[in-house]
Amino acid sequence: MTQITIIGAGLAGLTLARTLAVHGIPSTVYEAEASAQARGQGGMLDIHDYNGQHGIRAADLMDGFRAIILEGRQASRDVAPDGTILADQPDDPAGGRPEVQRGELRQLLLESLPADTVVWGHKTQHVRTLVDGRHEVTFANGSTIVTDILVGADGAWSKVRPLLSDATPSYAGRSMVETYLYESGTRHPATLALVGGGSMTAYDETTGIGLGVQRERADTLHSYAMFDQPLDWFAGIDFTDGPSAARTIAAMFEGWAPELVALVADSDVPPVFRPLYGLPIGHRWEHVPGVTLIGDAAHLAPPDGEGANWALFDAGQLGTAIAAQPEDVDAAIRAYEAALFPRNTATATAAAAYYPDFTPH
Repeated sequence: MTQITIIGAGLAGLTLARTLAVHGIPSTVYEAEASAQARGQGGMLDIHDYNGQHGIRAADLMDGFRAIILEGRQASRDVAPDGTILADQPDDPAGGRPEVQRGELRQLLLESLPADTVVWGHKTQHVRTLVDGRHEVTFANGSTIVTDILVGADGAWSKVRPLLSDATPSYAGRSMVETYLYESGTRHPATLALVGGGSMTAYDETTGIGLGVQRERADTLHSYAMFDQPLDWFAGIDFTDGPSAARTIAAMFEGWAPELVALVADSDVPPVFRPLYGLPIGHRWEHVPGVTLIGDAAHLAPPDGEGANWALFDAGQLGTAIAAQPEDVDAAIRAYEAALFPRNTATATAAAAYYPDFTPH
């Protein structure tokens, strides 16, 4: 039987493993993290009916997916820096972009797999193609595996990508600073009221500073302060000193409504710096037998609400293609890539339109 190895236990890698398992095809997923609980898994995801849900359906997990949807979270607001509500879109229960929490979706995928599918604590250090056409993966813990089929689902800084492409991510001209307010219904009711039932965005065109906020479970407000600035602009902020970083970031919102400033100034966790990157628009590669990429490893783009959705879609498409040709997996990979490349160009072009300073190399 053809051995299939997937690098990365994010949404893409797990959805691929689950889609294969639905068709009785085993695979092994190697993940750098020590366990499923090793770190937080990010915030809310709106899973779209035209791409992300196709991956969920290919994994035969639509019932479980519906069970973790947070009702009411498709509501959205645009707010001025002074707190004036500029636009208020109510939730649409029939909308095609239901919201779930990334961690809950990942857990749903993990629980759907045989217990030995994911091998934790294996950080990929190096990959190479052997003379017999198989692929060797060396891990930071010193262990090595050899596999027939290797799929890179290992994100922006993929270790598998160099087997196929010399492309590397470029800075998108924008960075975010991630913060959280917990129990905002009792501790920050005015801020929760301004955010509303779903997501909220505020932006100052003059300064290029903004806030994006998602209302998660238990009235948690998960925020991203946005700055259209070069990377060296952030050099003077000490993100190893959480209180100091929070004060510095909050000061940049001078003159904003106090309900909005509280999202940064009163964060219940140290602010996390998250610069944004993207691969070259139209990223593609010459086919190498037995190797391919899915998700951000294949088409990292600056965030536009589509990255996780296309990762799920990729995984479903590749898994379904392999299931249709289990005796010729490389032919399935070729078919997958033929559809992937034009989609990469279209989706990356759409994402880049939101980032005027993005100049991918």
